[in-house]
Amino acid sequence: MSKNIVVITGSPRRKGNSFAMTEAFIKAAEAKGHTVTRFDAALSKVGGCRACQTCFSTGKACSFDDDFNAIAPVIEAADTVVFVTPVYWYSIPAQVKGVIDRLFSFCIAGRDVAGKECALITCCEEEDMTVMDGVRIPIERSAALLKWKMVGEVLIPGVLNEGDIDKTDGVAQAAALAEKI
Repeated sequence: MSKNIVVITGSPRRKGNSFAMTEAFIKAAEAKGHTVTRFDAALSKVGGCRACQTCFSTGKACSFDDDFNAIAPVIEAADTVVFVTPVYWYSIPAQVKGVIDRLFSFCIAGRDVAGKECALITCCEEEDMTVMDGVRIPIERSAALLKWKMVGEVLIPGVLNEGDIDKTDGVAQAAALAEKI
């Protein structure tokens, strides 16, 4: 069964390690017949939530007009949401965090986005797998709140410089994740 997948990336490095995994995942997902929409949060303008609670009152997800209003309807229509992001200072990069914070708009407006699948692809510089907890746990908790089912995670330690991902099986794991969707 073909699914609509939205991939939300968090790296500004177009030749970085997480971008390589993004491209592998998308290629594998499209080969399975899925439709994929990619949203590069780090290359877009998405601010944080201002907690005004006027979500969807203007006909758009957020009353403050930025690029979240372009991705919100895609997220709402998606069957699967995949976050692909490096770890920045033991946490989610601000660019992706803005998107995650703005998912609050679906809750405030009473939009039913339950039942989606969710997946995470992340990498970090250090070898310690717990370094990725600052990304993994908030994604898992957000998925639980929204009643999304976590279908897989790719967690790759020990990559920093462009091309380091090629010294791991991260690209292969990202492609294999498409098989779980």
